[in-house]
Formats: sequence, structure tokens, C-alpha cells
Amino acid sequence: MLLAQLVLLPDFLYSQSEFYRGKTITIIHGRSAGGSGDVRARAVAPFLQKYIPGNPTIVPEYMDGGGGRKAANHIFNSARPDGLTIGSVGGGVVANAVLGETGVQYDLDKLHFVGSPFSTSHYLLLTRRDAGFSTIEKLRQASGVRLGGLSVGHTIYNVGRIMAWLLGMKDIRDVTGFSAPERDVAFLRGEIDAIAATDDAIVGRKADWLEKGLVDLHAIYAIPRESKHPRFHYLPEIDGFAKTDRERKILTMFRNFSLTGAPFILPPAMPKERVEIIKEALRKSFKDADFFKEYRKVTGEDPTPLMPEANEKVVRELPRDPETVELFKKFAGAGPLPPR
Repeated sequence: MLLAQLVLLPDFLYSQSEFYRGKTITIIHGRSAGGSGDVRARAVAPFLQKYIPGNPTIVPEYMDGGGGRKAANHIFNSARPDGLTIGSVGGGVVANAVLGETGVQYDLDKLHFVGSPFSTSHYLLLTRRDAGFSTIEKLRQASGVRLGGLSVGHTIYNVGRIMAWLLGMKDIRDVTGFSAPERDVAFLRGEIDAIAATDDAIVGRKADWLEKGLVDLHAIYAIPRESKHPRFHYLPEIDGFAKTDRERKILTMFRNFSLTGAPFILPPAMPKERVEIIKEALRKSFKDADFFKEYRKVTGEDPTPLMPEANEKVVRELPRDPETVELFKKFAGAGPLPPR
């Protein structure tokens, strides 16, 4: 049966070329123009056009608001499910729904999640060397370590607090309200002691911190877990500090939020055959060597594509039980870290 389906699939896709020929697909961006999410999605668009039978024109439309909620609400409730509207949103669309944030008018289990151009985000917890916290044990013994974030609820804020909690740091002091460059300056000036940062940021923009021995690295939060960073393979993985199902569920929740990347989404009632056309076009795009070159050129980073099946699996497997949701909200909120 499966073999028959595979044999028939090319003819089925070919038959759809007449539908898309001469048509225009609108990509609804859940963000303003010019940011990293916009650039990443625009790097994909020419390859979608290349691989959708009939090569339709693809145009962007920007619908910023609510961290992507406005665009997701539109895709779910208002967009015509005819195959001519695709959403491009951030992972916050998934987090907001799972955490029960206000303004969510879409159902994650009915939207189609069909892939993301990136999914890998390894996070490091580091301290200034002159702060004197050279080992995890010294971090645990200290009280009142100043942990620098951006804004309360920001991804970097959340992951820093989760890592501090699992490492057993006590009575941390969150220092927030920075832009990323401001936080880095405050860090080097000694106004904060510890930060969480992506491996790309440290290896790329902050390579001198490593070269000059300005920081101590303590742990890595690998996303996906099986992906090892060659530069930081020696660091202990944060998963090794989780001792209970409660703690492991928090790690899974944050990891799956991050793995979602910047997904493309489709309306619930879109015909299955057109959903499959978009999925297949993304599969081919994400395997195209020219896509990798174009993505690096446009974004300055390597793509880490998440295929449609993996994208759907990540959303499906998110912990959604009330206990884990409420615990995660404590990390994303302004209060003290919860007890372990």
C-alpha cells in the first residue's frame, strides 16, 4: 500500500501544477519587516517558488502583533484555506498557546506545522572570570549571583533561570532591562556576574571572550539534545542535572519550544493534497545545496532545517500538563526561582 502511494505521489503533485500556475501565494509574517525572522523566511521563499508545481509568485505581508499571535489567529480563523496563504511565525506562537497566554485564538493541534529553516540553538551558562565562580561548585556555594537577562519572559531570561535552577544556584538576582549589546557591556563592566548565551553568539560575535580568557563556561543546553557542538563538547549537559520527571519535563518543554524554530503554518481546513504540496516543496528546499548557500549569504548563519514531520512531532510531544505549565511560568515570570 505504501509503495503504491509513493508511486502515485509524483503524478498527484504534477496534477496540482495547473492550480498554482499563474497564482500568487502570500506569506503572512507574524513580525515586522527587517528582523532575523523575516530574513530567514525570505531566504526560503525563492526555493518554495522553485519547488511548488506551477511556480507561483510569492509575496510577503507583515502582520506584527502579540509575538506572532495576531498572524497565527489570522491563519487559523480568517485566511482562506485554498493553499494560497502560508504563515511564517516565531516559536512564541507555540509557547503562548501551551502556556495559556491571552489573545490566543488558534488551536495548535489543528494548525499544520510544515517546517522551519532553523531549529538548533545551543545555550551556554557562563560567568565573568574575575567574578571568581570558576566551577559549578563555587556557583552553588555563592548567594546572590547577578544573572543578566534581557526582558522578563525573553527566551534568554527563561533559559538562564532554568539552568541556574538545575545547577543548584541559590538566591540569584535577576538583572534585566538590557538590549543584548547593553547586557554584554554590563557583563564585562562587572555589573552582572552570569549570563546565558547561544553558542553562535559566543563563537561568533564574542570569540574574544574565549580567546582572552574573560569567561568561565559551566554547562550547555543542547537543542536538539543529540546535536553536539564541536567547540563545547566537553561541557556538562544540563540534562545531567535533572533528577526528577518534573525537572525533565521542564527541559523538554523549553527544548521543544526552541526546536520549533520559526515554523511555517497552514490553515486547518486547507485541502490535504495542497498541504502535502507545501510540505514537499519545503522538504526539497531544505535539501537544496543552493538553499544552504543562499541562507548563509542572506542571514550570515547556517540553516538547521526542521522537516515537516519533525516540526509536527515537536509540537505534539510538548508537555501540556497543568503542573509543568505552571512551573514553566515561574521561570518566565519575575519572581524567585521555584524550590526543587
